[in-house]
Amino acid sequence: MSSTDSVTTALVTNDATALGILAVVLGFVFYTSNSSNAFWKKFYTFVPALLMCYFLPSLLNTFDIIDGKTSQLYFVASRYLLPACLVLLILSVDLKAILSLGPKAIIMFLTGTVGIVIGGPIALLIVSAINPEVLGGAGPDAVWRGMTTLAGSWIGGGANQAAMKEIYEVGGDIFSIMVTVDVIVANIWMAVLLFMASKAKQIDARTGADTTALEALKDKVEKYHAENARIPSLSDLMMIVAIGFGVTGLAHVVADFLGPFFEANYPWTRDYSLTSKFFWLIVTVTTIGLAMSFSPVRHIEAAGASKVATAFLYILVATIGLHMDVSKLADPDNLWYFAIGIIWMIVHASFMLIVAKLIKAPLFYMAVGSQANVGGAASAPVVAAAFHPALAPVGVLLAVLGYALGTYMAWICGQILQAVAS
Repeated sequence: MSSTDSVTTALVTNDATALGILAVVLGFVFYTSNSSNAFWKKFYTFVPALLMCYFLPSLLNTFDIIDGKTSQLYFVASRYLLPACLVLLILSVDLKAILSLGPKAIIMFLTGTVGIVIGGPIALLIVSAINPEVLGGAGPDAVWRGMTTLAGSWIGGGANQAAMKEIYEVGGDIFSIMVTVDVIVANIWMAVLLFMASKAKQIDARTGADTTALEALKDKVEKYHAENARIPSLSDLMMIVAIGFGVTGLAHVVADFLGPFFEANYPWTRDYSLTSKFFWLIVTVTTIGLAMSFSPVRHIEAAGASKVATAFLYILVATIGLHMDVSKLADPDNLWYFAIGIIWMIVHASFMLIVAKLIKAPLFYMAVGSQANVGGAASAPVVAAAFHPALAPVGVLLAVLGYALGTYMAWICGQILQAVAS
């Protein structure tokens, strides 16, 4: 939503000031999380630093200090910092080692997709049994129609959500409500995943998960750092910036061409996100990053490329937090819709946890497989990096798969929802 779409009463309306506030918030979190103070040590034992980088900005939005809707910070972070971050994280990836992780990551991702396809109809059945009025008739603002857009967003992303809006002729009122449910419920779930990531070792030990391949990959990355890491010179840092933003600029050129090209010549590809510029942006930086990982460019990692990328990632996390308004949960008009969203997410999470237990998958696969569905390319690498920066590319690759499946699986979900509502 652009700043011209709505009037804001926020205290801070200048994005430069808002960025400064977010930078201070991030600085505060990092300073206190590395403090030797007994209070902060105990505090961060229970609350992950990454979660604080996400939660504190949401309070700025909730209390009208910064308006997340009118601010362009998320757009800038997702279009400029995120692609640069992905390139810098992926260029040092060991693709062979990632493939050696085995099929469990894909299994967990697909389980998450199935959980969303089935979870929507189950949530609608449960809530409509308590309050039949929720079904809301058969018009364009019928709840089941709005839920199809939520399925599109939670399996793929914004492009898939928009595709569902057109396919099922979703009314504007129910669509805006479902966008709110999408943002709030998805962000709460991401917060839960970030918290679980901080307890990954204990959870994996309790469930008996096989983390051998994951640990081998992390050890390999840490060994490379120990043997090759150096204090970065100004030249190193400028090369890191040149690679990150240079590839981002090239990816925007490719995306600006391919998105409209497919829209104009192959409109049916809208169902697979091929008309989305953001889809091509992510695919292009991922592809170039992977190609660079086979070249000498990958050695720029020794100068701290992933640290610069992680700094970009934390800024993105803060801007994502700006979109969450905790007070919306207390709005009585939205309670039934939030109930649908929360039950839906519980079904999805239950599927993930059950299958993870059955195949002894590490928490990482569950968390990233879920976020690749629900959050897409903007947040899947955030959750993956919460486990280890070396694992961020896994989140990106799964999120791209989600874009490809999103419209098709959301359409199936819509057919089931329609049957439930009729």
